[in-house]
Amino acid sequence: MTALVTGANKGIGHEVAAGLAARGMSVLLGSRDRARGERAAARLRAEGGDVRPVVLDVTDPATIQAAAASLDRLDVLVNNAGVSGPLGEPPGGTPAATLREVFETNVVGVLMVTNAVLPLLRRSPAPRVVNVSSGVGSLAHQTDPGHYMSALPASATYPVSKTALNQLTVQYARELRKDGILVNAAAPGACATDFTKDLPFPITRTAAQGAAVVIRLATLPADGPTGGFFDDDGRVPW
Repeated sequence: MTALVTGANKGIGHEVAAGLAARGMSVLLGSRDRARGERAAARLRAEGGDVRPVVLDVTDPATIQAAAASLDRLDVLVNNAGVSGPLGEPPGGTPAATLREVFETNVVGVLMVTNAVLPLLRRSPAPRVVNVSSGVGSLAHQTDPGHYMSALPASATYPVSKTALNQLTVQYARELRKDGILVNAAAPGACATDFTKDLPFPITRTAAQGAAVVIRLATLPADGPTGGFFDDDGRVPW
């Protein structure tokens, strides 16, 4: 089994790559920066994993096509790469260019990478796609006065992009169900990584803990769910 994990040189993506390698998969560790990707892959190889780096910028079609062309097999795709956009910037003060930049990585990049490797996934005996989303993309959470996410500052970038990613996940699941490709979104929770280091409250959840739900969805049995949104506790409401 071969897996490709985007944005895997650090954080949750790195822990996903480590977890899939520990389960015996050959892992392609995607990273925008070649040197960082090589160092991250070397660390996992030192732990016994079959891991090799691949230069992959999800906003750059040339690197996407080159990465896809380097593969002769793919069973698992984890679309992990993402950007947060500015923190604390309300919708009324958000330039359109800022929203476009976040969507290019968090939504358009997922579409480009997935489409580039679909021919390989269709040939796999057990193809799985996991899109790393976020609980902040849940409209139910955001509109429930009793849920803490409804009290977070309003934002037009990261939460909106993850809601869009959830819908994209559903649409891929509808298209690919007939091919046996299970497509799901994962909510890893807020983890102590570079991604959350500027938040105004402490985060104690580890990247490895956040990666667990992603790894579970990447290794679902043939009768597993598709078109769903999951965290550690099960389904997340849309």
